[in-house]
Amino acid sequence: MPLVERLGWVGLAATVIAFLVWVAWQIGADGGAIGGHGIAALVIGTLGSIVLGVGLMALVFYSSRAGYDR
Repeated sequence: MPLVERLGWVGLAATVIAFLVWVAWQIGADGGAIGGHGIAALVIGTLGSIVLGVGLMALVFYSSRAGYDR
């Protein structure tokens, strides 16, 4: 694996970890002011965004390989 690719994965992992630490800090800052419904909304919204992004990228790669973009 080339160095640039490894650095990209390390950067992605560091960003995800930093985000999760920030979210945990924000939830705990107000004594857990965000309730169960709020956490469920965050999880569903995040997963929905990821699924939508993966689906759209799959369509982009499919249309590119099938020759629809020519």
